[in-house]
Amino acid sequence: MLSTTRTLVATPVTTPVKTAHDHIPAPQLTRPTYLMCPPQWYDVDYVINPWMAGNLHRPSRDIAFSQWKSLYQALQRIADVRLLTARPGAPDMVFVAHAALVQHGIAAVSSFAHTERQPEEQHLREWLLQHGFLIWDTARETAFEGEGDVLFDAEGHGLWAAHGSRTCVQSHRHVADAWHAPVTSLHLVDPRFYHLDICFAPLAGGYLLYFPGAFDAQSIAKIEAVYPAEKRIAVTESEATQFGCNVLNVGRSILMGTVRSNLAERLAEVGFDVTELELSEFLRGGASAKSLALRLSDSKVTHGDAF
Repeated sequence: MLSTTRTLVATPVTTPVKTAHDHIPAPQLTRPTYLMCPPQWYDVDYVINPWMAGNLHRPSRDIAFSQWKSLYQALQRIADVRLLTARPGAPDMVFVAHAALVQHGIAAVSSFAHTERQPEEQHLREWLLQHGFLIWDTARETAFEGEGDVLFDAEGHGLWAAHGSRTCVQSHRHVADAWHAPVTSLHLVDPRFYHLDICFAPLAGGYLLYFPGAFDAQSIAKIEAVYPAEKRIAVTESEATQFGCNVLNVGRSILMGTVRSNLAERLAEVGFDVTELELSEFLRGGASAKSLALRLSDSKVTHGDAF
């Protein structure tokens, strides 16, 4: 049932609908559109992933803001970018992509596993409601962390979802029901790769950027059944630990943190225009370019007919 606040709850209802109480028009996003949150309060205040260990209060907020601004400006050149106001007490809000998954004007808002990140949910939910999105909630006991855990393929037809140290496999079907979309579940087995988006990136043109070592054998078989060898771009462990898979892809354009290897050249060889940016302060928190921007437009709009 849809409430007067346009929030869908995790009940037997599986199809978001609008009601007479909906006064805010649904967003009409015909251009690639992303949401970013400035790092005004960013820091490593706690340890909830392996990358944070040893980095407590080490990020420089000034350097982080400069790096974030470079990504923001680069993304503005290829997409529309909207801003979410940062809030004190939520240092990880800058990683806004972890807070929801969006498609067709419906936003599946996260149910964070760690209490430290749970305040982010309400801040983003309010912004989404104010901008005409329908909300699909996940029960608190069912951990789900937005685009960190679940990604649409480049065509927007199906979902890839991961479970491991941070996310419940039970969340996959519930989230997929928001769009009546098929979902393929993958098992993450390396705790360093606690989110799908730091080891798996569906790209325009039917390509996939991924780190095979993050998955169990059954998951690798599922991936290889969908992506032929000529479309799979496997990264090395060194590239993966530099967050080489945590990239923003808009058509032929890829924005990524600096990776000290030939990964950018390999991506260029198959037709991508790659921009590498220094995002070292955010690596201390356990993420890079992809996690700093939440896609608001549909997958097909975002990727376009690039190839």
